[in-house]
Order: sequence, then structure tokens, then C-alpha cells
Amino acid sequence: MTIARASSKIRAAPFMIRTCDAHCHFFSSKFFTLLTQSQASAADVTAKLGWDDPGAPEQLADRWVAELDRHGVARSALIASIPGDEDSVATAVLRHPSRFVGYFMFNPTAADALARLSQALDTRAFRVVALFPAMHHYALDDRRVEEVFEEAGARGAVVFVHCGVLSVGVRRKLGLPSPFDLRLGDPIALARTAARYPHVPVIIPHFGAGLFKEALMAADQCANIHLDTSSSNSWMRYHPRLTLADVFRSALDVAGPDRLLFGTDSSFFPRGWQAGIRDVQLQALSDAGAKDDHIAQIMSGNFDRVFQRV
Repeated sequence: MTIARASSKIRAAPFMIRTCDAHCHFFSSKFFTLLTQSQASAADVTAKLGWDDPGAPEQLADRWVAELDRHGVARSALIASIPGDEDSVATAVLRHPSRFVGYFMFNPTAADALARLSQALDTRAFRVVALFPAMHHYALDDRRVEEVFEEAGARGAVVFVHCGVLSVGVRRKLGLPSPFDLRLGDPIALARTAARYPHVPVIIPHFGAGLFKEALMAADQCANIHLDTSSSNSWMRYHPRLTLADVFRSALDVAGPDRLLFGTDSSFFPRGWQAGIRDVQLQALSDAGAKDDHIAQIMSGNFDRVFQRV
């Protein structure tokens, strides 16, 4: 049975295709405290959201491992989703180093930016620096971004850059302001910097999150740029008549199968790991005519290559 034909049966046989998830958020207790900047406990905030209390980082890490096991997911990224929450993800990654790869959100405009960058990368927990230029208001061809690439290159790290539309669902649910400047998440500007550091792997999530053509152009120019496939890819509504199969077909044509990383954008419980996204993406890959070995690369092979165990 080919992978393509098996995709429609993934719920019945979740272990059929080896899967690694390049985009999961670790919504720790500290994350909610930092996000709301209030005296409310994480339990109070999650109760308001109708979500489970994450508890201690160790407890949440163990719950994620059990969840990944339940769905047959071999390894996963864990993103510290707000600056200052590095310790939570470090605890999880060091507790389960064979299962998790640590990402941390980094703001290069902060006063102590370079010191925090070095401190995070000095640990064994973090492999990826995650940049959100629209959130933190800097251009991707800024000198401070080049300093991130220089540090990443020196330490064998990866740079993740959120481009395009940025919508943080938990902020919206809590009524928190989101003064993002979408002009700053330009893959073309990122390509200018990435081209100067060809040895630094770069990941653009969500196929560019609405700037799909620009993300493809950037990937075409820079062989170090990868695209992650994560989330429901609702940005496609900005491109009438574009299907997910069309997206995969174009991405395979431009970036090739070795620069696409499967992801879900999973984040909180009780929802847990979003198996439905795997199902939809496998069907789209089948509809796009992807070869079985290319599907295997996208679902896990590229993750294992980029994040070789150290």
C-alpha cells in the first residue's frame, strides 16, 4: 500500500507514516502569566478560556509526550511562545531530549537581546531562534537580525521567521491588543539577510502566511530557506480558488521536497495534538501527486535531517 493511498486511513492506522511536527507551542503556566501581565494565575486564565491548566512544566512536558505517543508522532518542536518563557521549554526539552526540539521566541530589539540570545543557545535545550518581526516591530534586513544570524551560524542553530499575516488566537480570546505591523513580515526582506548566511537553515512557517508567492520567491533565491506547512492555512482565503493541493504542488516545484517541514501549530489542551491537520495535509499531498518518498521527507525526514540528535 502506498503512502498516498494510506493517507485516507490515517485515523485507523496512526503509526503508518512516521511523523515529526515542526510547529508546536508550549503554553506553560509562565506563558499565561507573561501574556496577561496580571496577578491572575494560569489556572484562572485557562479557566476563562475553557482550556486545561498546564500545571508545572514537567507535568505539561509529560502530557505532551503521552499525546504524541497516542498519535504516533516521533518528535516535535516546542516553541517558547513569549520572550521570558525559555526556562519552561528548556525544562521540557531536557526532560525528554529524544522527543522535543526547543524553539524560543526572541526579540532582537530588547535592551539585553544579545546576552539573552547567547544564554539561550548556550543551553542544550534550544536549537531554533524564533523571530516575529510584525509583533516586535523591526525589519528583517535590520542589522540586529544579521546579528541573530551570525550567532546562529556560530552555534549551529536554526532561525525561524514568522512572515505574512500574524494572528495570535489566545490574545484575541483574552481581548488583548495585537498591534502588529504586517509590513515587517516580508519574505523578500528575509531573503536579503538569509542569502548572506547560506549555512544557516531558515524556516518560514505557514507557507508564508498569505505571502505565499513572496515565500516561494525567497526560497527560490535562498537554498537555506525551508517552509513549514503548519496550521489550517486559513490564509488561503486571501487567494481565491487556491487549494492546499495547489499550495503543495507549487512548493514542491519551487522549494523541492527536501525543504518542506510538516507542522500542525498545536498548542493547548484539551484539544492537544491536531491529528486532523495531518489527515488534511496527507490528502492534499496525494491530490498534488507527491511521490511516496517525498511525502516521507516532508512528514519526518527533513525534520530529522535539520534537527539531527546531538
